[in-house]
Amino acid sequence: MSTETKSADVERSTVERLRTNPFLTELLSNRIALIGLGLIVGMFVVAIYARFAYDHDAIVATTFETNPTKTGPSTEFWFGTDGQARDIFPRVLYGAWYALKFGTATVLASTVLGITAGIVAAYYGDLTDNVIMRTMDVLLSFPSLLLALALVTIFPESMGLWRAVIALTLVYTPRFARVVRGAALKVLEDEYIEATRALGATDPRLLIRHVLPNCLAPITVQSTLNYGLAIIDIAALSFLGFGASRGDPSWGMMLSEGVEHGLFSGAWWWSFFPGLFLALTVLGFNLLGDGMRDALDPRMRDAVD
Repeated sequence: MSTETKSADVERSTVERLRTNPFLTELLSNRIALIGLGLIVGMFVVAIYARFAYDHDAIVATTFETNPTKTGPSTEFWFGTDGQARDIFPRVLYGAWYALKFGTATVLASTVLGITAGIVAAYYGDLTDNVIMRTMDVLLSFPSLLLALALVTIFPESMGLWRAVIALTLVYTPRFARVVRGAALKVLEDEYIEATRALGATDPRLLIRHVLPNCLAPITVQSTLNYGLAIIDIAALSFLGFGASRGDPSWGMMLSEGVEHGLFSGAWWWSFFPGLFLALTVLGFNLLGDGMRDALDPRMRDAVD
């Protein structure tokens, strides 16, 4: 058999496995999940386009060539202008890049820390489990946004949105740790884990090659749902003045400036368009997360129905 024939067979088998995968079949048949996926893909396209199409310094720059309170949406300025005569349209699009960039960093960091803490606690148990999980319980005992506000004040303002990322990473880590610990405890009860350990597998190999892959389903759902939550919490911190710096094209900062200076003067567009894009992005992740949860656990969907 030629190399080309082998590669074609491999491609066909891969496509066939994907086509018959029950999770993908269930997910792609869920219209709500597809709507969420469409919103997310659309926002990623907008974010990438804005990142390369617009100059960051030009978006942040201030010009006073027009009266911003009277420059509403028009053919020249689709989303109107803000209080410093800046075109809101490119700022809102660039805000998608900010939201997805810092949201991704938050979710990735909290996922890695949560997976590590949860698996280690489940595997070693006893004192290690008590120390890790009681620490997670202490962090979970505080309201998430209040804890994030307390943590974000520790870091200098020069860090900008990165201080919000660090604070929210510490806030979200306990959620992943609890989910992963519960899933890992079930996996560790299986007989093949004892067989693998008896064959001489080291602890890192056992955890990474055998325990972690069997915990990916709840991790994936939790990550997707936390993605939208991270974006809205980053916007909330910026809205309260603890995230983005003044002038940054962050949706939260634009909402803050719009409510503070534009809403009561009739300039509704200052805050409407950033809020709309923020709502659509978070909605997309929530819909996709719910669809993935239903696809991975049909019993939960049946119970809800």
